[in-house]
Amino acid sequence: MLEVEGLIKKYGNQYAVNGINFSLEGGEVVGLLGPNGAGKSTTMKCIVGLLRKTAGEIRIGGHDHLSVEAKKLFSYIPETPHVYDLLTVQEHLQFIAQAYSVSDWKQKAEHWMEMYELIDKKDKLGRDLSKGMRQKVSICCALLPDPKVLFFDEPMIGLDPKAIKNTKRIFRELKEQGKTILVSTHLIDSVESIADRIMIMKDGNIIGNDTLSNLKASFNQENDASLEDLFLELTKDE
Repeated sequence: MLEVEGLIKKYGNQYAVNGINFSLEGGEVVGLLGPNGAGKSTTMKCIVGLLRKTAGEIRIGGHDHLSVEAKKLFSYIPETPHVYDLLTVQEHLQFIAQAYSVSDWKQKAEHWMEMYELIDKKDKLGRDLSKGMRQKVSICCALLPDPKVLFFDEPMIGLDPKAIKNTKRIFRELKEQGKTILVSTHLIDSVESIADRIMIMKDGNIIGNDTLSNLKASFNQENDASLEDLFLELTKDE
């Protein structure tokens, strides 16, 4: 569903992403981990077209990532959720439904608003929402068109414990439906239980890309070592 080949993003002479290659299959949840400045958000923004890549090829569902065909296949939830000040919560969902030609959108919107406890906030304007509420609206808008690929950049930041639990459950349900999910996060424990595969970035490079058990075996980590232990070992300064 996603193919990234030789992706480079440079700022002047500085490589933010240094020629990385990876692919994601349908029905797969992949955790993208790395310290600050590793290139996680830059990679994701290049994939979804918010940043112009310096070099490389990116295909989503076999289509160039900047094509309309590709854009119909994915949803992106940014680290900092952006909402329209003068649209209500429900109007945000209506806007997305009309943009993606979602049928029976009211019923689907109600389902997601109920999941994230937004029913009683549906007439509240975007400018009056807390960061956590904005994050919930952003997630609901991303889920409404039923995309085949979802890109989550720090999805758990600002969410309350119940919303985090619901989001993890939704990830599992989407995976069972054959959806592809890429989750970039600092909260290592939030992906350890749901990710099929872990990609670890450092200094613009992918230094690990495998299942957790295989990564532990590759780097001589004990079986009882946590993902956090492995992450700290791989990303420590030499």
